[in-house]
Amino acid sequence: MSSKERFELPAEYETLHIGVGLYDAETGAVLDGNERLERILGYPVGRLRELAVADYTANTYPHSESEFHDRLRESANGQSQQFTWRVKREDGNLIWVQLFMTQRGSGSEHCVHVEMRDITDYYETHHRAELFWRLLRHNLRNEAAIILGYANQLTEHAEREDVADVLETIRSRGENLGNMAESVKEIEHAVTNGHAGRVRRSAAATVRHVAGQIGADYPAAEISINERERMWIDVNDAFGHALTHAVENAIIHSTDDAPAVAIDIGPSPNTGRVEIRIEDTNAEISDEELEALFAPTETTNTSHGSGIGLFVMKWCVESLGGEVAFKTRPSGGNAVSLYLPPKPTPDDTERGDVPPRTT
Repeated sequence: MSSKERFELPAEYETLHIGVGLYDAETGAVLDGNERLERILGYPVGRLRELAVADYTANTYPHSESEFHDRLRESANGQSQQFTWRVKREDGNLIWVQLFMTQRGSGSEHCVHVEMRDITDYYETHHRAELFWRLLRHNLRNEAAIILGYANQLTEHAEREDVADVLETIRSRGENLGNMAESVKEIEHAVTNGHAGRVRRSAAATVRHVAGQIGADYPAAEISINERERMWIDVNDAFGHALTHAVENAIIHSTDDAPAVAIDIGPSPNTGRVEIRIEDTNAEISDEELEALFAPTETTNTSHGSGIGLFVMKWCVESLGGEVAFKTRPSGGNAVSLYLPPKPTPDDTERGDVPPRTT
């Protein structure tokens, strides 16, 4: 593009409440943008001009930079695009944005007009609602049906010798319902009070505190902690809930007499965010459970997961501006990574003396 006019947005765009940018359809570079675009992405326009799309895309987001470029080219050719994208801001926080791409105008085949809206609150609320309905429709209903079924057996065959087994099943299922209700409570607290009670703490110190509480409940477990680099994070009770579920899941699902859980703390090699990785040697988490976690709108009567603790991990970490990733270890077992925005080392007046509670 040779004309300066084609690089600039009209001054009136500064008054808009949506982000507007001009993108080069060939390179994906930002050519210009209004103040709202800067506020959404967390970068000044001058800095955005130097960045590739991948630099402000969440590294765990499944869609690639090449897909973004493909959509830009299609828009430049007159095929308008509308889609959702996962953005990693300069401060490390992750947000959801909705993008509308159109050709800038006749003769502007290399320039794309992009409208951007921050839809984080709507997107997360929508997905949480879907998952809450899933829990209420399927998990709680099925657990209640099982309890009623065994209760009927107990009534009809109370004289049988295996009545103790039936009673144990009733007790176990009742505990499951109680645990589900507690998990929902933790999620609700995290998503409705995400900024309440936050304190800045050393990531390792917070992890050690939570791990100590878990170790007291599971004395046979071997929980090791490795701090690769001292890093700071802002946490509240939600962090304690997420980490507790991650570590307890590793212990509970182990078939070893002394379950081994390794926790590694340090910067993510890809983004520099704080990564708290929990590793175990258990059977891998099923695709069914992960699909239910990340694709809630695709659930059916036969497609569902039962790992409610995974929901707690995901939503609690997201309430702190981070995300959760699950991988199968090459040597066997699972690796659950909690990614959180790194924070500057606090002065004495900012340090939180009391770590997040766990229940």
